[in-house]
Amino acid sequence: MITSTDTAGSALEVTDLVVSVGGTRLLHGVDLVVPAGSRTALVGASGSGKSLTAGAVLGRLPAGAVATGSVRVAGEEVLGVPAARRAAATRVAAVAQDPLAALNPLVTVGAQLATPLRRRAGLRGSAVRARALELLAAVGLADPERVLRSVPGELSGGQRQRVCTAIALAARAGLLVADEPTTALDLVTQAQVVDVLREHTRGSALLFVTHDVAVAAALCDRVAVLCGGRVVEQGPAGELVGAPASDHLRELVTAARAAA
Repeated sequence: MITSTDTAGSALEVTDLVVSVGGTRLLHGVDLVVPAGSRTALVGASGSGKSLTAGAVLGRLPAGAVATGSVRVAGEEVLGVPAARRAAATRVAAVAQDPLAALNPLVTVGAQLATPLRRRAGLRGSAVRARALELLAAVGLADPERVLRSVPGELSGGQRQRVCTAIALAARAGLLVADEPTTALDLVTQAQVVDVLREHTRGSALLFVTHDVAVAAALCDRVAVLCGGRVVEQGPAGELVGAPASDHLRELVTAARAAA
């Protein structure tokens, strides 16, 4: 069951998205809506197609992938348009699952933060450094001056994830996609990252990709359930998690309750 949603004013609309890789169809007509200003979780088990859906939204599909259907960001079609070639209004910020891979290991955090602050926020000179320090403090890093001077390998996993979040916030995009950003973190750091995302996505939209129903319910106001390359239900988080309509979501909820 897919709960219908008025797409007017949506930050993201995915319609009948089909993606094949190497001749094998992996997404079978995904339909997904992220209302403007909402936090929506895309929930599913490993192999359900979550990261492939996120890749289509971000303009980062794997080499050789063939995609049809529609992906509209802020009302504009972006399917097949690489991230670097998208218009400013349709760019999507991203927080990756593996921050060590997402960050340049040879470049300081300050330099990596400076790029979106100059290109997207139009800042120059001392304003770049001031805003970078402000963002690092905002995502909960206790010593932003030290972090600014550090390269990623000098930071912990939780610190790197916060840096990735700060870089995403610096992009000032209307839509942020966080692809399994808490999977590799311990429970305390996981909760801290969720708090950061909750606090700093107010007024923008978030697509939170996860296999963890408990985290999704704690952070997001909407949930879309992906199974076998299809969205099988979507709607308000409390309603879906409280009374799952699909077998897949029931299994995920049962597993989350058993782990609690």
